[in-house]
Amino acid sequence: MAVPTVLTEQRRSVLTGRIRLLVAATIGYNVIEAVVAITAGTIASSSALIGFGLDSVIEVSSAAAVAWQFSARDHAIREARERRALRVIALSFFALAGYVTVHSILALTGTGEAETSIPGIALAALSVVIMPFLSYAQRRAGRELGSASAVADSRQTLICTYLSAVLLVGLLLNATLGWSWADPVVALVIAGLAVREGVRAWRGDGCCAPTGLALAVGPDGGSGCADGCACCSKR
Repeated sequence: MAVPTVLTEQRRSVLTGRIRLLVAATIGYNVIEAVVAITAGTIASSSALIGFGLDSVIEVSSAAAVAWQFSARDHAIREARERRALRVIALSFFALAGYVTVHSILALTGTGEAETSIPGIALAALSVVIMPFLSYAQRRAGRELGSASAVADSRQTLICTYLSAVLLVGLLLNATLGWSWADPVVALVIAGLAVREGVRAWRGDGCCAPTGLALAVGPDGGSGCADGCACCSKR
């Protein structure tokens, strides 16, 4: 039997504030990322960069759902909003998977040759560095707090990190070797992962929450994790 993690009101408040800050940072960065990627993609006629920018817009919608949930000061209200936030995140995953699939198929069938984009390469490299830290910090805080939506949103940020890496490799291969097929092939694999995470978020599996809501808080202030729950065993 796993021992519930005891959370005091003060600790819960600290974690809630941390998640608010991380979500705000994620939204801010993704807005900038979207503007730069779409602009650079338009200039270079790169559908990959434009697609990456649109993916950033999808990520903003996911993070905004968590921001809405955690905008409530009362813990009970945040719990009540959890299911709706998870559904928005799940739909964001499905939209991401759908777009990546369509974009990858179009790229593989040939929709025009893109020019080399130095700003695009720089943006992808920066995202590969920044996004994993945002994802890890939010996932850790979400697990300790017992918030399935925060954990699910952190997984979407992680998938966007993978897309950043794919974009970077694709842009570099296109610039140096002319291999335009490399990134859409890997992106299709990532689309499959996005579908899987979307299903998990829809079911409420983001943090071992059996009903799609935040983990029940025990009478002792614990997170109420079940046996073997990743929220209790991983930090």
